[in-house]
Amino acid sequence: MSNRNGNLFIISAPSGAGKTSLVTAVVDSRRNVRVSVSHTTRLPRPEEKSGRNYFFISKQKFKLMDEAGDFVEQANVFGNLYGTSREEIRRSINNGNDLILEIDWQGAAKIRSSDQPILDIFILPPSIDSLQSRLTKRGQDNRETINFRMSKALNEISHYEEFTYLIVNDHFETALSEIQDILDGKGERLLLEIQKERYKDLILELTTKKC
Repeated sequence: MSNRNGNLFIISAPSGAGKTSLVTAVVDSRRNVRVSVSHTTRLPRPEEKSGRNYFFISKQKFKLMDEAGDFVEQANVFGNLYGTSREEIRRSINNGNDLILEIDWQGAAKIRSSDQPILDIFILPPSIDSLQSRLTKRGQDNRETINFRMSKALNEISHYEEFTYLIVNDHFETALSEIQDILDGKGERLLLEIQKERYKDLILELTTKKC
C-alpha cells in the first residue's frame, strides 16, 4: 500500500466534447491514475466491455444498490441511470491512486456536497459546429435523438461555472497537456475566472445557442 492517499478528480463535459478520449489518454500515460468505472442501466455500445467501461446492470440491481447506499452519486442521463461506487473511491484513494470520476454536472454537485476533497474540471468543445458534428458522426442515432442530445449537451454546458478549472478541447494534445498540468498542481492559468475571460466569445456562443 502507498504511503500517500490518492486524490479525487472530477472531469465533466457535454456529450461530444471528447472527454472520454482525453480521460483514456490521461490514464494510459500515468501509472498512479485510475478512472472510476461507474454502474449504469444503459445497454453497452458494440465496443464496450462490462467492468472496463462500465458495470452494466439491470434497473432492479441499480435500485437495490442505491437503496443500500452503495453510490456516492447517481444521475439520470438520457433516461439511463449512472452511479459511482463509494467502495471503489475508498479503495483507490487508500491505495495511493489518483481517481478520475467521469461524471456529469449532477454527479459533480453531489460529490461536492460530500466531505470528500476534490478538484473538478469542465471541458468545452471549440464551437457549436464542432459539437454538432461530433454528435452526428457517432452514427448510432437518428436525427431526433441527435437533436435531443444536442439539447442535453447545451444544458450541461450551462453549468460550466460550477467547476474550478475550464479547458477547451480544440487541439487534443493541448487539452491533454492542460489536464496533466492540473493533476500535477500546475493549473493556475486554467482556473475558471481566467479561462472565462480568455474564451468569452466561445462561451457566449455556447451558452446562447438554442436547439
